[in-house]
Amino acid sequence: MSRSRSEPDAENEATLRPDDYAGAAAGGGEPVQPALGVVGWLRWGWRQLTSMRTALVLLLLLAIAAVPGSLVPQRSADPNGVTQYYADNPDLAPILDDLSMFDVYTSPWFSAIYILLFVSLIGCVIPRTKHHWKALRAEPPRTPARLSRLDDHRAETVELAPDADPEAVAAEAIALAESQLRRSGYRIARFDGRGRLSVSAERGYARETGNLVFHGALVGVLIAVGVGGGFTYTGQSVIVEGDTFVNTMLDYASFNPGRFVDTDGLAPYALTLDEFEVTYEPAGSNAAGQAGDFSANLTIQNGGDSSQESVRVNHPVDLDGDRVYLMGNGYAPTITVRDAAGDVVFSESVPFLPQDTNMTSLGVIKVPDGLPEQLGMTAFFYPTQFELPSGAFTSAYPALVNPVMTLNVYAGDLGIDDGTPRSVYTLDPSDMTQLAGRGVDEPALELAPGDTAELPDGLGTVTFENEAPDGAADGYEESVKRFVSLSIHRDIGAPWVLAFAVLATLGLLAGLFIPRRRMWVAVTPRDGGVDLEYAGLARGEDPTLSTAVDKLADAHRAALVSRVATAPPASDAPKVD
Repeated sequence: MSRSRSEPDAENEATLRPDDYAGAAAGGGEPVQPALGVVGWLRWGWRQLTSMRTALVLLLLLAIAAVPGSLVPQRSADPNGVTQYYADNPDLAPILDDLSMFDVYTSPWFSAIYILLFVSLIGCVIPRTKHHWKALRAEPPRTPARLSRLDDHRAETVELAPDADPEAVAAEAIALAESQLRRSGYRIARFDGRGRLSVSAERGYARETGNLVFHGALVGVLIAVGVGGGFTYTGQSVIVEGDTFVNTMLDYASFNPGRFVDTDGLAPYALTLDEFEVTYEPAGSNAAGQAGDFSANLTIQNGGDSSQESVRVNHPVDLDGDRVYLMGNGYAPTITVRDAAGDVVFSESVPFLPQDTNMTSLGVIKVPDGLPEQLGMTAFFYPTQFELPSGAFTSAYPALVNPVMTLNVYAGDLGIDDGTPRSVYTLDPSDMTQLAGRGVDEPALELAPGDTAELPDGLGTVTFENEAPDGAADGYEESVKRFVSLSIHRDIGAPWVLAFAVLATLGLLAGLFIPRRRMWVAVTPRDGGVDLEYAGLARGEDPTLSTAVDKLADAHRAALVSRVATAPPASDAPKVD
């Protein structure tokens, strides 16, 4: 019965071990591994963290961790969206908030992945950079003794005339090889001995340089995002035609600064909305009601200078390092409320939020003072009123063709006296009594531009002001003001992120498409001729290596034959020591 060589008996196994092997003192058996200890485990953990495999895994985890930021609204970019998410999902929202889903990019778990990736990349790049620097300064390796063992190898023989000196021809052949390889971008080194002349050449270090540039650029992106984010801020503001926004905290509807932003040192400028221009496709066309173009025409006061600029979708205005974007627009009817004595207690242009593509808009009017009770009104504005078969109103076209506003009236406590922040776009009627509108005897108030209606219970009147100037043409084109929603954004890290991203792309291309290879040419003189050997070796995949060896051999041999044919007689040829 034969025994497998993979299963030696204990006696043979013991004879193969040295006397001082680990575990010998214990009377044989399996070797005992030494304990790593605290330092050993720390060293092992550091090596795992700084491996390229770990860096790639962390980069993938970072991409996955960023996905929730696109699925749920973020407080830093859309605080109103977070509030609405709470209203729409009262049970799920608190759970998501506990998991930092509304603050993904500043959450502890996202920051942990971010920092680990940062450390891992640095731990990968620094040692590889040192090694690459040494390799760049080192000369190419010596020519192997047996080039024929390499897969990409070619041997040639050049027969010489009887009066030719083989050693001189060999020296000429090596000089030609050096010149050709140097012109092709190779670093070369000459090695002579054992009866042959040879040149060793190497190129493709730009491949490793590209890899290092790629990983270094990723570190740069992380630094630019991390540091630049601390100096970044985003704010939103709503401006009605004729009104002015001043770049101070008081005029922002919402403001989300980075941790290093000085809110008292914002750039001093002011924006006045002169006019909002919009064109709609005419009724009856295939794209009826679709907006063709938006343009917010602004007057900008910056220091002592004044200028006119137009902000359009995807065409922001740059201003003292800030970028002003057009985010939205709508109608802002001017509402005037008077008390029973005819005194004005409220008069403002109120932004109404569009609810559909035809600009059916919802607005809230709050009158906290001047009347016996606080007054609240929820209003719908229809630029082109149209009655549905159900009796409900909607807008049939987004332009002002038949503008009508309906108001539901409430009286009571607006809930603003206790200091609790309340959105200007919502009305909480829980502590109020409905005086007019659906659900009560008094119908909703219905007004066209210029109309005035009596408030219930003799509270006073409400007027829908007509903004069209005297002498304007027939129609309602200028009867209602427009508003725009602007986003003001400063991001000093964005140019750096772009620069590092370009570097990373260039480095990646270099790492993918630049081959790293070594080439050798060896010449052995003999009686009556010289023997030529060409060989190549690639580091990694290089499907063109064989072709490169053949091209080098063909070009070198052709040049050498041409030189030998025109060379002077052997008595005049240079000798090789």
